[in-house]
Amino acid sequence: MNMKYKIEFLDYWHLSSGLSAGAKVDSLVVKDNNGIPFASGKSIKGLVREMAELFEDEAFIKSCFGAEGVEMGGCFFSNATIEESLKEQIVSNHLQDNLYDEIASTKIEDGIAVDNSLREIEVVVPLTLYGEIRDVPSEYEEKIKMSLKMVKRMGLNRNRGLGRCRMEVV
Repeated sequence: MNMKYKIEFLDYWHLSSGLSAGAKVDSLVVKDNNGIPFASGKSIKGLVREMAELFEDEAFIKSCFGAEGVEMGGCFFSNATIEESLKEQIVSNHLQDNLYDEIASTKIEDGIAVDNSLREIEVVVPLTLYGEIRDVPSEYEEKIKMSLKMVKRMGLNRNRGLGRCRMEVV
C-alpha cells in the first residue's frame, strides 16, 4: 500500500545539505535545482524509524525499515516537497529568497561571548511539505501512521526550538 503524508512546520526549520557558504552562513539547507527547500526521504525515514522503535516490534521494524547495515526495509520514503502549484508560482515569480532567513548564535561563557564563536545558519520559514511512503505492508499501516504522528521536531537544533512540526497521513 502507498501512503501520502504531510509535514506542517510550525516554526523555522533547517535540514542540512552538509554544505557551507563560508563565514557568511555556516550551514545551508538542502534545496532542489530551483532553490526550493525539501525534506529528504532518508531523513524522514530515520525519524519515523526512531518513533517506530518505541513499539518494540522487531518484525515491524525489519519489514518496514530493515536491519541496520544488513538489509533494506520494504518501505520507500520519497522526499517531501511543497505542492507543485505553489512551487511553480514561487519559481515563476522568483520568490525563492523569501523562503529563507538566517539565525545567528554565539557561545557564552560566564556571561561573555566567546571570541570567534559567532555562527549563522540558514533556516526555512514555516511551510507544509508532502511526501509518500510506498510499499507499506497492510498489517503495519496503523503503526506507520502512529509513528508519523509521533514525530514532533525535525532537523538541526530541534532541541533548541527549531523544526517543530506536525506530521499526518492525508
